[in-house]
Amino acid sequence: MIFRNPKNLLEGSAKIAKAKSEDISKTFSTVCPKCKKPLDSGDLSESLSVCQYCRHHFRINPRQRLQILCDGDSFKETDAELTSGNPLDFPGYVTKASRAVAESGEREAVVCGICAIDGRRTAIFVMNPFFMMGSMGVVVGEKITRLFELALSERIPVIGFTVSGGARMQEGILSLMQMAKTSGAVKRHGDAGLLYICVLTDPTTGGVTASFAMEADVILAEPAALVAFAGPRVIEQTIRKKLPTGFQRAEFLLEKGFVDDIIDRRSQREHISAILKLHPSRKPEVSS
Repeated sequence: MIFRNPKNLLEGSAKIAKAKSEDISKTFSTVCPKCKKPLDSGDLSESLSVCQYCRHHFRINPRQRLQILCDGDSFKETDAELTSGNPLDFPGYVTKASRAVAESGEREAVVCGICAIDGRRTAIFVMNPFFMMGSMGVVVGEKITRLFELALSERIPVIGFTVSGGARMQEGILSLMQMAKTSGAVKRHGDAGLLYICVLTDPTTGGVTASFAMEADVILAEPAALVAFAGPRVIEQTIRKKLPTGFQRAEFLLEKGFVDDIIDRRSQREHISAILKLHPSRKPEVSS
């Protein structure tokens, strides 16, 4: 066979993924998938789900990220009631989406809202690797667009955390349209002189990479995060060549100039706060 169909690691079971991240503190120990060393669950929780030996960053859910980054109870969610329909009557989509809701505890693949970071009011969105691998459908695009529009009206910066397997195929062209819609919202926010910081986490791929993930003023990434449009397996099967080690990982993108810096999760709050201090929000000037 020319083309094989191995298990797609980007679409791993939500149950397995949850065992590796949000439920990690409920187990006695786990094994790092990178260095294979056993990790105490308490130590792993204290290190924000980062391996103390090799710095492997386990995937975490949006609520964990918000807890790491936001001041106290400052986060106020927006558009939490929005949920996906089945506009194309795609077979099995309703069942799959319902299962994603039950297993992730979220209604969609992104959580949006307003928070404070070191006292600075900020809009924030966090994509969810445990909801259909963060795939971008109509609701994901709509929530992110509305957040940028809210940030524009209140003249505040936007912080985004991306993780995605790409556009949601069950919504067809409607999913792909979200690339243009979100890009337009990012452009209007930027034209007003407002700051947008995006943190790329593992994996950020497909239509998300080709739109708002790579349109930020400051683009950061977590160590070894896969960042791509087409994934390495697809490219290898297309060109029939083995790709170099580390291809499309965050360090590769930093070397090529696509990423501004790679930031360990344990120092992201401090780093992002420092960037916000350098870019204070300014009210528009009113001509007399």
